[in-house]
Amino acid sequence: MNAATPHRASLTVLVALAAAAVVAGLIAGAPMIERFMPRMPAMPTSSIAIGFAAVGLFVFIVWSIVQLGRAARTRARRIALSATARGELSCGIRSRLLVKRLNELMHDDADRVRLGARYSIVVDELGVAFWNGGHRPRRAAHFPWPEVRGIRADSMVVGGSVVQIVELRVRHGGSSIELPIILSSGRPVRFAMADAPFFAVVRSWKAKHRAALAAEGLELPPLTAPIPIITPSMAAAARRGR
Repeated sequence: MNAATPHRASLTVLVALAAAAVVAGLIAGAPMIERFMPRMPAMPTSSIAIGFAAVGLFVFIVWSIVQLGRAARTRARRIALSATARGELSCGIRSRLLVKRLNELMHDDADRVRLGARYSIVVDELGVAFWNGGHRPRRAAHFPWPEVRGIRADSMVVGGSVVQIVELRVRHGGSSIELPIILSSGRPVRFAMADAPFFAVVRSWKAKHRAALAAEGLELPPLTAPIPIITPSMAAAARRGR
C-alpha cells in the first residue's frame, strides 16, 4: 500500500468486499436465477447496449472521483509546501524504477521509501527533498547538495512512449545511483513535462546545485553545454526539412 495515499486502502477494501458480495450472491442464488431466467422476455439489442453504456458510465464516474481526489490531495500538498518551503517546488510522477533506486540508496535505513503517484519535489539551498501527503506533507527522502554528484536531462521509455526525465546522480551510504525523475505540471490528466518548461526546471536545479557547492567551498561539477530549448514550431520545421 502506498503510504502517501492511505485513503486508497479503504476504497480498495470496499470494492473488494462489494465484488465478493456480488459473486457470493450469484453463487447462492444460482438455482433461483435458473428458474427465473426462462420466464424473462427476450431482451432487445438496444437494451443490451444501454446496459453496457451504463456500466461504462459508472466506471468513468468512479475513475473521475479517484482522479479528482488525487488532484485535490496534490493541490493541498503544494499549497502547504508553498507556505513553508523556501525553494523551487515541482511535481513528480512516480515510476517503479525511481522507487527501486531510492530504496537501493536507503538500504541501511529502517524505513523503505514510498512515493505517491503524484509526489512533490522541493529544491532549495539545502538539497533535494521528495514529499508525500496532503495538507500535512511528509518528507519521503532528502539528499543534501554534497551528496548530489550531477544533474542532467535524459529520456526513458514509459509504456509505449518516450518521456523526458531528470537524471539526478546521488551518492548516499556508499552507493552512487542515478534517480530518473519524471516531472509534471501538476494539473489533472496531464502527463510528463517536456520541451521548454522541462529544460527550465533542469537549468534551475543545476544553478542551485552549483551555488550551494560554491557557498560551501566544495568542488563544482564540470560545466556542460547549454541545454537547447526546442519549441514545437522548431521541431515541426526540422521534420519538414527531412
